[in-house]
Amino acid sequence: MSTVPHAGNAAIFKARTNKWFAGFSWFVAAAGLAGLVVAGGVPALAGAGPLLLIAYLGWLLFWRPAVVVHDAGVTIENPFRAITVPWAALVQVDTRYALTLVTPGRSYGAWAAPAPGIWGGRNARPEDLRGLPDSTYGPGNSVRPGDLKSTDSGQAAQLVRGRWQQLVESGLLDAGAAETTPVSVKFRWREAAAALVLLGLSYWSVAVL
Repeated sequence: MSTVPHAGNAAIFKARTNKWFAGFSWFVAAAGLAGLVVAGGVPALAGAGPLLLIAYLGWLLFWRPAVVVHDAGVTIENPFRAITVPWAALVQVDTRYALTLVTPGRSYGAWAAPAPGIWGGRNARPEDLRGLPDSTYGPGNSVRPGDLKSTDSGQAAQLVRGRWQQLVESGLLDAGAAETTPVSVKFRWREAAAALVLLGLSYWSVAVL
């Protein structure tokens, strides 16, 4: 988990494992590019499309995704969409499959904070179950595997629920405004266009060269 200063008194969550995946993809791409140059010289870089695609997908799918908790709400940075859920629109935080923000209209999952799956709680330690925001606990103080502190979804959910609970307890939220508070969803056209260009370049590299 990375909590770093950001505009609007924010904390940013990025899964540590995602950073490793991103680094691995960049290593593979760099090694492939070096191999092309060694084998065929600079002209061989004309066939680098697939390697460039691998490097880009490492950034798009693993490095870029984040959950940003700030004063105005929670922003989910997914590969092709940025979703901002204001605090007034939030009605539930779920972690069944991933960190999911539930509003009256629909739910929004976070690519950056996947749940660990059905076996995620097998290695849970007692400290993973203590000190969580009140809304985390179910009947009998039960905790879903995706809410554990040791999981990506649990760490992100703790950030969201903690800030949400503070706002509720301070009386700064209008509990009846969820139905009328809009959620902002922005499609990342540049990221999509770049992916399409690199897909086309990869196809050309394999099919033509």
